[in-house]
Amino acid sequence: MKKILTWKELKREADRLRGEGKKIAFTNGCFDILHVGHVRYLQEARRTVDILILGLNSDASVRAIKGDRRPLVPQQERAEVVAALATVDYVTVFDETTPLKLIEHLRPDCIVKGGDWQEEAVVGWDAVRSWGGKVVIVPMTEGTSTTGIVEKIGRVYGKD
Repeated sequence: MKKILTWKELKREADRLRGEGKKIAFTNGCFDILHVGHVRYLQEARRTVDILILGLNSDASVRAIKGDRRPLVPQQERAEVVAALATVDYVTVFDETTPLKLIEHLRPDCIVKGGDWQEEAVVGWDAVRSWGGKVVIVPMTEGTSTTGIVEKIGRVYGKD
């Protein structure tokens, strides 16, 4: 099964699955260096629905959010890594700094974000609520982040 899809392909697939009565959740992120916090987060997100779609920030989007030194891993490789996870059903890449256009395009039943977010701060929360969907906040794994890993590597190897 092809898991990395264009927006158009994914919309068609989401509509088909919704027609079968499946509930679809959407989450997003950079997923630059996959770590246990990501894995636990995606496992919890998948428990909320039948299908989990992951919107992956493009390289340009990551640079706009995190700065010129990121991403460390190119978007196609990041997409392949997250698509290989059993908890993720589909992956698509978006170029904007927020996934709002993608959320409005896909119309998921649920948006899932980590515990460091408040519902009203989640991009698209009002849109998903307008069509009867919900926002689910899942707990974060403390002390896990790509930035933390990068900083630790810098300390170990004497670079910043």
